[in-house]
Amino acid sequence: MTTDASETPNSAILSAHDFASAIDPSLLLWSELVPGGAHCSYLAHRGTTIRIVDLEGGANVAALLYNADERLERLNIPDTLKAQHTAHLRRGNVLYSDMGRVLASIIADTVGWHDPLCGVADADLICSKYGEHRYQEYRNEMHRNGKDGLLIEIGKWGLGIRDLVPNINFFSKASADETGHLQFASAHSKAGDFIELRFEMNTLLALSTAPHPMDASPTYQPKKVGLAAWFSGPAPQDDPCRLHCPENQRGFENTERLFAERSTKKEFR
Repeated sequence: MTTDASETPNSAILSAHDFASAIDPSLLLWSELVPGGAHCSYLAHRGTTIRIVDLEGGANVAALLYNADERLERLNIPDTLKAQHTAHLRRGNVLYSDMGRVLASIIADTVGWHDPLCGVADADLICSKYGEHRYQEYRNEMHRNGKDGLLIEIGKWGLGIRDLVPNINFFSKASADETGHLQFASAHSKAGDFIELRFEMNTLLALSTAPHPMDASPTYQPKKVGLAAWFSGPAPQDDPCRLHCPENQRGFENTERLFAERSTKKEFR
C-alpha cells in the first residue's frame, strides 16, 4: 500500500480507528490499519506528523526514511546516534540524514526505547525460525520478512537494493549485557503504546510490520499497528527536539536553510 500524506482518507475508515479520535478532525489527513507482517510507504510532507500505534502489544515496525525531493539523501543511523550521544531512540531525539539534516523528530513516545541497531530479518531467517509458508499454499497467511517488505516499498519509488540502508525498529528493544551481547526484550511495547514522528523535510517513509530479527517468539505472530497523519507544522524555535542538544540545533539550521534556499529560488524565477 502506498499513500500520499496530503490525501484525505475515507470517513468510514476513520470511524473505525479509535486511535485517531484524539486528533483534531480539521487537521487529520488520513488514518490506516496495517496488519502484522505487512508493508507500506507514504510521502509525508514537511510539517506533517504521523502517529504509529501498537494496537496489540509486542509490535515491531521497521522504518526507512528518504528525502522525497532527492532520494540519494536518506536516513543515517550512525550519525543519528553519535550526534545525540545515544544507542537507542526516544522522545526528544531526531532522525538525521546523511547530509546532516533532520528528516523527522520524535515528538511523543510512550515506549521510551526504540531499536536502531538490529536491522531487519530476511527470508532465510524467517524460514529458519518459523518454517516456510509460501503465498502459493498460504495466501495472506504467508510468512513475510522485513527486508523483502522494505524492498518492495522503496521499489515503488524508484529505489532498490543498494538503497536499503540500516533501519529503525520502532517498539522494539535490544540492549547489551555485561559481555556486550544484545538481549531482546520480549513484550517491551504494550497495547496502546505509540510514537509520533513530525517530518521536518518532505520525506518518503517505508514501513514493515514483520517480526524483529531477534524476536524470541516460537511462532510467527507479527502485530498490527494503526497510523494517523495530521498537519502539525514544522518545529518552532522552542521545540524540545531542537533544544535536545547543540548538534540538533545545527541539524535544524541545516534543514531550514535548505527550504529557505528553495523559497529564494522561486522568488527569482
